[in-house]
Amino acid sequence: MTPDQILTDPLLERIRDRAARYDQDNVFFTEDLEELAAAGYLKIFVPAIDGGLGLGLAAAAQLQRRLATAAPATALAVNMHLVWTGVAHVLAARGDASLDFVLREAAQGEIFAFGNSEAGNDSVLFDSRTVAMPHPDGSYSFTGRKIFTSLSPAWTRLGIFGKDSAARGGDGELVHGFIRRDTAGYEILDDWDTLGMRASQSNTTVLDGAVVPPDRVFRKLPVGPNADPLIFAIFACFETLLAAVYTGVGERALGLGVEAAKRRTSFKNDGRSYAQDPDIRWKVAEAAMAMDALYPQLAELSRDVDALVDHGNQWFPRLVGLKVRATETARTVVDLAIRVSGGSSYFRGSELERLYRDVLAGMFHPSDDESAHNTVANAWLGPLETP
Repeated sequence: MTPDQILTDPLLERIRDRAARYDQDNVFFTEDLEELAAAGYLKIFVPAIDGGLGLGLAAAAQLQRRLATAAPATALAVNMHLVWTGVAHVLAARGDASLDFVLREAAQGEIFAFGNSEAGNDSVLFDSRTVAMPHPDGSYSFTGRKIFTSLSPAWTRLGIFGKDSAARGGDGELVHGFIRRDTAGYEILDDWDTLGMRASQSNTTVLDGAVVPPDRVFRKLPVGPNADPLIFAIFACFETLLAAVYTGVGERALGLGVEAAKRRTSFKNDGRSYAQDPDIRWKVAEAAMAMDALYPQLAELSRDVDALVDHGNQWFPRLVGLKVRATETARTVVDLAIRVSGGSSYFRGSELERLYRDVLAGMFHPSDDESAHNTVANAWLGPLETP
């Protein structure tokens, strides 16, 4: 099936029509989620034999790119569910069945969210400020504060991790697991009032002794970077699907800029459209060339994940490089589209005004610009030498 057969034009237009209201009212995309679930969109990675679409990361990336052209905040939040189901898919393709239960539960309609981000934790997946306390039965209780928890109003399964500081002889151990919506010991704060991506409702989640049972503790890893397949799978799905969303934002902005250039007329040039103005044409061409460089990078890297290509120590540089290129390119293209479209795009309620706010969120997602450049530099030059 092609992206437009799964995410049909009528469905996409209904989602597009609701995006401005969700943003204006700062509310969750409830109707979008209901329609996407009904269309099987949340089962992209679920095997066909279990009622899913049975697709891989390349197809998911193109679908998310298409969805983001209509509603970036909806696409960004749906990403979090697709990251977890994608991680399960990527691991299964490599012979690791530890997250097969995620695909089984997604097939039954469960919605997964990502509860890993923490304020001030620039180690991201390699350390945690959340305390994971072990219990004799193999369960763990988690106490900490998770930020940017997209899908807060709707998730039924939340992936979290924290540190058991006493494990591994005091070196510490990072414990990964899932809580259910009906788990005691957590609170979702009503604190999502942001510049952009408002419909994602990525509220703060406060964990206060929330218990993950033994059968939902799926990884225990040493503190610090490591080569566990889970880390690769999370990076591969998270970075690629983020890049897909921001590629869609840039794609939509370019289209709006082209429409504006053709629609606007110049008083000083006898009423001709701005599509005939050399300066405007240069800006549109600049935006188009920037996007043309992004599409094949997204397609190729996502296909490589599906095809089990071995990029060795270049995998992480390629993944973070894709994310940074996508988010920065989208920012550039939105800015150019606004310059092409004129002062009307500055008014509240303009789609470009909303895209301008939404696209700024890209700089806050991991890996950020500094971390990505460090990753790429280490891959090419080796680590910094200790004086």
